[in-house]
This record gives sequence, C-alpha cells and structure tokens, in this order.
Amino acid sequence: MQEVYQCGVCGKIVQIVVDGKGTLVCCNQPMSFVQEKSGELEGKEKHVPVLEKTSTGVKVKVGSVPHPMAEDHYIVQIEIIGENFQQISMLKPGDSPEAEFSVPLDKVVKARIFCNKHGFWVNK
Repeated sequence: MQEVYQCGVCGKIVQIVVDGKGTLVCCNQPMSFVQEKSGELEGKEKHVPVLEKTSTGVKVKVGSVPHPMAEDHYIVQIEIIGENFQQISMLKPGDSPEAEFSVPLDKVVKARIFCNKHGFWVNK
C-alpha cells in the first residue's frame, strides 16, 4: 500500500500499513494524503532516486545531482519497495544522500525518498 499522510498543523507523517475505514486525524484536523512526485517536476535532478546494481544488492542515490544534507534541508529517508518487502534507511544532516540494500535490483519495484522540504519522490 505505502500510502502516506501528513498533518497540516504539526507536520507529523504516517504511513498506512493496513487500509481501513475512517479518516486519519491529527491535531484535531484531517490529515492530508501526500502525493509522490517523480521525474516530470522541477527539482527532479536532486530528488528522483537513482538505482544501481552492486555486488551485494542495490545502491540508491538521491538525484543525478547530489542532494544537500544541511540542517534545514536534507533527505530524511531512502526506501526500497518490492512485491512483498519494504526496507528503509534513515538519514540525518551531514550523511551522504545514498543507501545500500542487500536486495537484488530486479526485486525492487520502486525506490522512494523523503526530503524534509520537498516531500516524497519516486523513480518511475
């Protein structure tokens, strides 16, 4: 599923693991669905995940141009999603905007990153 919602008041983000009835609420307000962005938008060169095969699995780099990793603008997480798995690598300011996963490249359905300023981006 991997649907993501964000609170417009406090900024909290939740990911749906199992869908259900009802509306997600935070800070007494309905949470907003977060749309994934991809290569057709401005900023793609610094946000769209780039996958490359390694000897042990797959490396995901954030953008064809390295993404900044400053205190006020950085990649929070990199994730890979397959038919029956999801793996996440958490990052912090100062880290390199990339992550390695021990999963064969051909098993990865998509990669997704979250930028604290520009939201979720996927490789499509």
